[in-house]
Amino acid sequence: MSRVYNFGAGPAMLPEPVMRRAREEFLDWGGTGVSVLEMGHRTAEFRSIAEKAEADLRALMGIPESCKVLFLHGGASPQFAMVPMNLLRGREKADYLHTGYWSGKAIAEARRFCCVNVAASGEEYGFLSIPIPERWQTDPEAAYLYYTANETITGVEFQQVPESGEVPLVADMTSNILSRPVPVERFGLIFAGAQKNISTAGLGVVIVREDLIGHLADHYPSLCDYALHAEKDSMVNTPPTYAWYLAGLTFEWLLEQGGLGEMERRNAEKAELLYKAIDDSDLYLNDVDPACRSCMNVSFRLADESLNERFLEQAREAGLVGLKGHRSLGGMRASIYNAMPLSGVRALVAFLREFERGA
Repeated sequence: MSRVYNFGAGPAMLPEPVMRRAREEFLDWGGTGVSVLEMGHRTAEFRSIAEKAEADLRALMGIPESCKVLFLHGGASPQFAMVPMNLLRGREKADYLHTGYWSGKAIAEARRFCCVNVAASGEEYGFLSIPIPERWQTDPEAAYLYYTANETITGVEFQQVPESGEVPLVADMTSNILSRPVPVERFGLIFAGAQKNISTAGLGVVIVREDLIGHLADHYPSLCDYALHAEKDSMVNTPPTYAWYLAGLTFEWLLEQGGLGEMERRNAEKAELLYKAIDDSDLYLNDVDPACRSCMNVSFRLADESLNERFLEQAREAGLVGLKGHRSLGGMRASIYNAMPLSGVRALVAFLREFERGA
């Protein structure tokens, strides 16, 4: 069977050149006669892979030397606990912006460790919009201000980096990291699960300001200590080596494509094309506030929901998969991460129009 366009939210499609390169190197990396899958993480060969991956990520994002870059087990969800464990630094409260499912999960976990001040909530808008900053009730004594840069399920994305003053800013960028340039120097910590725009599931990337680490309380597990991971170059124990290797290939591919400025241009073009097709339709509806529509996850529903299963079946037959919405929301969702080519979005738009004509 030929390759299809995979609009799944994650694990998501990888750039085809990355997959082809991984296939070529699968049995023999660099003439060693060994696959990266079976390569010792403390060997000189894997060290070279790890060091290049970090260097390329730093080049892509403009990460300053004052920040540590960590490649950790477990994707993004462990960071819901590790952030307060490491960044409270003896303080008792933290500010959180509640904009949907994933920020809600982070809030629930943080409450195990501190008093959470929900500085703003999109609940009154059905989590389809983000409250304007003038309405936020932040606390200048908070240990940090936390937000989810892109809510994958509803498709709500911050279009600007929040202002946090002297309070360290923390961002979960799992579903939009590397999709556009970001001013890393304005953040105390950025983290992301890898399975959307970086690599395969199981890897988490953390970018953290060095002065914020080294404050883990003694009663927490040592494997939760960012400082220890930084000291050991993310090799306290065996890391997810193959996912790290694939991340490095993705970073290299992004640099070859022209970097994050070029990714931003491509992603804006794809999103504009898809949202226009939805907005011009009588069958498809997107309920997200246009001011905060995601360029990564385009959620939509059919005005006649009895057509849902037929829509998904015919989409699969047309080579368009992964369009079913999250179980908590229903409807449809097209995730158009960096790896999704413009041709895939054009194919989806053509299908949307054809299906509507026959509905």
